[in-house]
Amino acid sequence: MISITRRTLGVAAASVIALGAAFSAAADQTHDRIHFLIPGGAGGGWDGAARGVGEALTAAGIVGNASFENMSGGGGGLAFTYLIDNAASNAGTLMVQSTPLIIRGLTGEISQSFRDAVPIAGVLGDFAALVVPGDSPIETFADFLEAYQADPDAVATGGGSVPGGMDHLVASLVLEAAGLNAEDVQYIPYDAGGTAMAGLLSGEIQALSTGFSEAVEMAAAGEVRILGVTASERLADFPDVPTFAEQGAEMEFVNWRGFFAAPGLPDDQAEAYVAALQAMMETPEWEAVRARNGWTNIWYAGDDFTTFLTNQETEMRQMMIDLGFL
Repeated sequence: MISITRRTLGVAAASVIALGAAFSAAADQTHDRIHFLIPGGAGGGWDGAARGVGEALTAAGIVGNASFENMSGGGGGLAFTYLIDNAASNAGTLMVQSTPLIIRGLTGEISQSFRDAVPIAGVLGDFAALVVPGDSPIETFADFLEAYQADPDAVATGGGSVPGGMDHLVASLVLEAAGLNAEDVQYIPYDAGGTAMAGLLSGEIQALSTGFSEAVEMAAAGEVRILGVTASERLADFPDVPTFAEQGAEMEFVNWRGFFAAPGLPDDQAEAYVAALQAMMETPEWEAVRARNGWTNIWYAGDDFTTFLTNQETEMRQMMIDLGFL
């Protein structure tokens, strides 16, 4: 069972697996085209995941062409509703989603749940990070904690989700793990990760709770500084980034990202999508995309994906009750 507590949230280490042999004959099937529906704006975690998967699928020759559509609004709810209400015309569409689908369903921010679409597969895990501008006087996580203790309002922390959403929860868990009162955090919500990052760079906020993959390129360019990552150990692809655990905040978080199809999709088409994604994950093209973003491989498909989502919903509900978010 996935353990979700105040110290561990998301995809536990046991779910991060090494993929086995190819999916036999089904993996040899190619798709002419897949359209990816992205429920947030450019530059966010959903956007990066969909475009990264599309890049690997086409580069490996598994899909002839991948197209992308960004549909922001309602914390991802607008795109989810669109997929469901227009199911007949979306048979060739895969929508990317992640942990916030569970959270927003629990809070009632969206009226649907994962049960209203067809879960295809969870394919990657994205660690979370706390970042500050590259020229911020806050140079370390210890500096952030000191500033927070002095005046929480002076280190307003943003995220690409609503209050009580995933980025807010992660920031709260990090602070709580460090022994501070997370209820004092001055959280500023944005509709997606890209707009939240823009808010950080413009000075609207002093820190940002975000997906690690959303910050790595900007950190390499010196535009932001990553104070910590929510992995239990330093990432092999980014060994210079410290974990929160090694800085005294014993917690771990991995945000799953996966794909859903419109309701009513025939079983053989769903199985073909599963086969294509599994075949992709065994290619060097996918490994290059994965390593570049600091993602970790996960694999849940079909009924196993539904079981994982059901378990996470139960455990997330209790964790949110414990933290006062429900």
